[in-house]
Amino acid sequence: MSGTILGRGQRGLTWDEGQARPRQIAMRGAAAMAAAMGVGRFAYTPILPLMHTQAGLSPQLGSALATANYAGYLAGALAGIAVPALARSRTALRVSLVLVTLTLALMPVTRDGSVWCTLRLVAGAASALVFVIAAGTLITALRTHGDHLIGWGFGGVGAGIALSGALVLALRDAGTWRQAWWLVAALSLVLAIPAWRLPTDAAVTAKQRSSSSSPSPAPSPTARPMDGFTALLASYFLEGVGYIIAGTFLVVAIDQSAPGWVGTSAWVLVGLAAMPSAALWAGLSHRWSRASLLTAALAIQAVGIVLPALIGGVGPALVSAALFGGTFLGIATLALALGAQIGAPRAVAVLTAAYSVGQIARPLLVTPLLHTGYRQALIVGAAVVALAAVAAGLLRPALVSAHDHEGESA
Repeated sequence: MSGTILGRGQRGLTWDEGQARPRQIAMRGAAAMAAAMGVGRFAYTPILPLMHTQAGLSPQLGSALATANYAGYLAGALAGIAVPALARSRTALRVSLVLVTLTLALMPVTRDGSVWCTLRLVAGAASALVFVIAAGTLITALRTHGDHLIGWGFGGVGAGIALSGALVLALRDAGTWRQAWWLVAALSLVLAIPAWRLPTDAAVTAKQRSSSSSPSPAPSPTARPMDGFTALLASYFLEGVGYIIAGTFLVVAIDQSAPGWVGTSAWVLVGLAAMPSAALWAGLSHRWSRASLLTAALAIQAVGIVLPALIGGVGPALVSAALFGGTFLGIATLALALGAQIGAPRAVAVLTAAYSVGQIARPLLVTPLLHTGYRQALIVGAAVVALAAVAAGLLRPALVSAHDHEGESA
């Protein structure tokens, strides 16, 4: 079939691309999430121990590389806020996917810490743009087809974590840190192929408008419970602080109290647990409110983060990985869905920026603790996530109050 669907300010997409079936959109969105987030951001976590032992990476430089990635992620999220067209651009999506793969492939070319920081900075910005674009498409295109499809799209992050972790685990005894980076770069390239054809939010919106003769008017912003967005923003910011501590240091912390293979294996388990988690939490939202589920998920995650810091051994490490992997994508999905429910302008980009600011705040809390290892850092991370659960607990009363007020006004 021929014809085009024109998105605002961008070239036309083919009819087949604009009318991609819901499952195709979920699959392509999952591939984009896997390439940019699961691999582009988080392959660093299982490679970190190899870089410590083989490349002479110090804990301080390791923390600096992580911080550079967080700063880039914030820059990408802010770009999505400042230039809304970027968050709806297929060109930005494709360029960002290329940059993610290139920065991974260039990591083993040098041992210069400043170059490494630059590469991780660029990777962070590119991955943020991919996340904002893909998340916007998934939420816009699939919201009428069931939350489970959106959840499976977000689950691509878990697939990327599991696949990259398994590749690094296979190299742990016989391979090198350089081979690890090249392998994950190749994985990112493979995942970028299906992600390349993901229709953007602009194309999906245009298609929906063209297929509807009488679109329903948008709800009035004054009828939205905007007060609840403050609690959501605070909770998601705190989650950004606590989650990234575990996301960066969980493997090396486990390595300090368990056999060498356990840390990377636990990271693979994080990815496997994450793959279905977003769909599971989204499904639970049919029975319980998203605000209540967000509070519960944050509380469970806090337990998972602190567990290996308090109890050594294989069992606690694997339980920790399952709890952490089973919650962090669910938290992201629930928070972004709540942002859309509240009706905050550009909620995905704003919440992602708050998350990123939280990640950059992490070094202020834990870098002074790294001289004695990583366990204390996990304790701090768990405490911050517990505070995020408290903030999320304030969200439900605000939403209920706003709903009641709206009913009285009607």
